[in-house]
Amino acid sequence: MEENLKQEPTEIIKIAFVGPESTGKTTLASQLAQEFSTTWIPEFARDYLQEKWNVKQEICSQEDLIPIAIGQTNLENEALHKANKILFCDTNVLVTKIFSDIYYNSCDAILEKAAKKHKYDLIFLTDVDVPWEKDDLRDKPDDRENSIAIFEKALIDFKKPYLKLSGTKEERFEKATKIVSDLLKAKELGLNSYDYIKIYHRKAVLEVIGDQFQILKNGIPKINLERPAIINDGILRITDDEAKYFSNFFDEKKNNLKLKKFVPASGAASRMFKFLNEFLNEFKLGEESINAYINRKKDKNLPIFLVAKEKFPFYLEVLETAKKSLPNFESIENDEQDFGFVKTMLSAKYFDFANKPKGVLPFHHYNGHNATAIEEHLNECAFYATSNGKSNLHFTVSEEHQYSFEKIINDIKPKIEKSTSCEISVKYSYQNKATDVIAVDLDGNPFRDENNNIVFRPGGHGALIENLNNLNSDVIFIKNIDNVIQNHIHEIALYKKALAGILIQYQETIFKFMKMLTNETVSNEDLNEIVNYIKSKLNISIKDDFAKYTKESKVEHIKSILNRPIRVCGMVKNEGEPGGGPFWVIDKKGKTFLQIIESSQIDSKDERQKEIFESATHFNPVDIICGIKDYNGQKFDLTKFIDKNSGFIVEKNSNGKSLRAFELPGLWNGAMAKWLTIFVEVPLITFNPVKTVNDLLKPAHQPQ
Repeated sequence: MEENLKQEPTEIIKIAFVGPESTGKTTLASQLAQEFSTTWIPEFARDYLQEKWNVKQEICSQEDLIPIAIGQTNLENEALHKANKILFCDTNVLVTKIFSDIYYNSCDAILEKAAKKHKYDLIFLTDVDVPWEKDDLRDKPDDRENSIAIFEKALIDFKKPYLKLSGTKEERFEKATKIVSDLLKAKELGLNSYDYIKIYHRKAVLEVIGDQFQILKNGIPKINLERPAIINDGILRITDDEAKYFSNFFDEKKNNLKLKKFVPASGAASRMFKFLNEFLNEFKLGEESINAYINRKKDKNLPIFLVAKEKFPFYLEVLETAKKSLPNFESIENDEQDFGFVKTMLSAKYFDFANKPKGVLPFHHYNGHNATAIEEHLNECAFYATSNGKSNLHFTVSEEHQYSFEKIINDIKPKIEKSTSCEISVKYSYQNKATDVIAVDLDGNPFRDENNNIVFRPGGHGALIENLNNLNSDVIFIKNIDNVIQNHIHEIALYKKALAGILIQYQETIFKFMKMLTNETVSNEDLNEIVNYIKSKLNISIKDDFAKYTKESKVEHIKSILNRPIRVCGMVKNEGEPGGGPFWVIDKKGKTFLQIIESSQIDSKDERQKEIFESATHFNPVDIICGIKDYNGQKFDLTKFIDKNSGFIVEKNSNGKSLRAFELPGLWNGAMAKWLTIFVEVPLITFNPVKTVNDLLKPAHQPQ
């Protein structure tokens, strides 16, 4: 009997439908078989039981279930020889097993074993949100909700690859067709059914994953640098008086605009405390002195931290906790005290600073309290991102950290609003899981964890272009969470508003030109004026054969250049900070344009490219003002202006195994590569990032 319940081995992709009675399984199996030019098998039990009813006027008994299961298995095995790549099964042995449980509260061991062993590439669980249709064999119209719960539990318990299908008949067919097509693509990429289920639930796109595999296999084309952008050659320098003029210009315009401040803030502070974590892990307390450790490790950061630790805003709070956790703190050696201080600061039991987001850490000390980076961003809002007495602040956060942000903001926002007479609205978003990227092993195969599951990694901050795309504002200020200041807030605000004023001035001119271009009476003189503006002000080259174009073609070409989102980027003088900078880049068609480039985007083996990169005079502080609407006030789809050929390939380690992954084009690199870009020099005082905890010792982060 057991032998009769065996599935034949096959390369045919088998897709089965399970679910309560009258949920559209037969209809779907038939429709999909036709759609994919293959065959399907009906429910054996239907003919078997109908005949029993017709002959004996008897309904199903438990003794019928094994013959039904055998008949269903035979239908399936026979149909494999007729199927074209895919076989759709109206039902399967698992359904028979579940009906045995529902109707008889028991199941034959042979039937249960077969239900567990039978394999399908995908199972559709049909929902009960379609009308119940009566026939001779259906008898439980009011019990379908309970039944589907039993079906789903069995699918989970037996670890079957399944997806639930809901909606109208038309919607189900459309969804199922897309799912089956994507499953076929997943198989072609070397992924299995369980991989596909994971991808489906993440809402990831198979075509994108396929592209990622190709990138990881073939590499990413390197950027071709033409020269660094410098003052008067790609970078605009403004005087103090001009900064005041543009700041005032922004103030005149802002009350007619929707403003928002956008702060990427999801990253943990692990790199801030990297050298201290290494100290905790590698220092041999009792076997060597801290000086010996410093010399052994050639650690330049640790002595700075220990000598100046009293200057950190968190010093007193950590010290008090360290004293309580070590009762003999006052009497132990200095090395042991310092070790205990660092351990208390990083211990999960106490402060756990390295595992928290930067935004919630105390950055600055004021009379009476410590201020986090979150608080400083709220303070800044009132100074430069306010329209009609209101300010909108948007943080991108990790979902698990939103509560800690809210707790701080709920405490400090009323005080800031009262002191600044500004109403501040704070909203949050998370990096879309669908933008996570797939990892591969060093042979290019999907990387799998200890449970044989494929591994996805966050796609990098370039994924935040989708968060930015969901905002609806006229002017958006972008600033990193760690780039805040304790002093000189008025100077920071001046240059932020100046950059916004420059953006608005450029927009007004571009919008004027776009309206001219939509007018059929636009003259050749007008076109020449616009072309000169594009070359001289937007730093964009025009095609060599542009003069040969018809007037209509010239208009369309100019429109394609101007009708884009625009960003004004503050640039500071390069003083050796790691990171990207402004360059003239040559594309595949030989056109030059301005772009922010990171070192990983160039071919470091090319001495000429390396020389150009190292000769940069300015650095990107991520001080960006964005205009994301067109001349009609309609939002651009920012995802259409990404250079998808840029990005990064990173090598990481997971549980001792090496993996490679593609990181999406950076938010201010490839994700904005096709924007209109203006670089403006801003004072160095506006750039105060906290990359390591020792950066908090710099004057910009210390009380005056």
